[in-house]
Amino acid sequence: MKRVLLLLPNGFEALEAAAFTDVLGWASMFGTEPIEVVTVGLHPRLKYTFTFEVIPMIHLSEVKVEDFDAVAIPGGFEKAGFYQDAYSPQFLDVIRKFAEMGKPIASICVGALLVGRSGVLEGRRATTYHLLEGKRRRELAAMGAIVVDEPLVRDGGIITSASPATAIDVAFALLEDLTSRDNVMTVRRLMGFELSGSHYSSR
Repeated sequence: MKRVLLLLPNGFEALEAAAFTDVLGWASMFGTEPIEVVTVGLHPRLKYTFTFEVIPMIHLSEVKVEDFDAVAIPGGFEKAGFYQDAYSPQFLDVIRKFAEMGKPIASICVGALLVGRSGVLEGRRATTYHLLEGKRRRELAAMGAIVVDEPLVRDGGIITSASPATAIDVAFALLEDLTSRDNVMTVRRLMGFELSGSHYSSR
């Protein structure tokens, strides 16, 4: 069984987190092998950007990176307190450990800023949120990343993306890294994305 760590800072975007849980959940149920998604945070309850709260399965202090095959990181809103957790030493240390072990790292929108802040995007191609007059992309560049104006960017085992609209495509890209393109196409068909016009593409 593959296991994916889903990092949830306070103020995370539910749409972006759900892309991972739903795509990987469908893959676990109907794909070639089971995939467990484990939610983790720094608090007993975590606030989604706009309304509800969620209870993470485990606390970040309990995480053993060697027990996971990949890490997934949704973005969030500054006004909802996202960066207070996202830039914490505990979050950044976990990301560094995944990079050191050569395990896939998949982020959506400003989730890339956590990866950049950890130092693992130094000299690597990446992208992040494209609006706000380029503010987030300038921040990512200041962290040493080579910022690319594309909706989804792969550099080795690291996936970054430009907006919430890319969430499903990032989740499918991570699924391909964990399993196979054939598995991705099976899950896409069963979820109805062959009819939706989703722009997922392989490497």
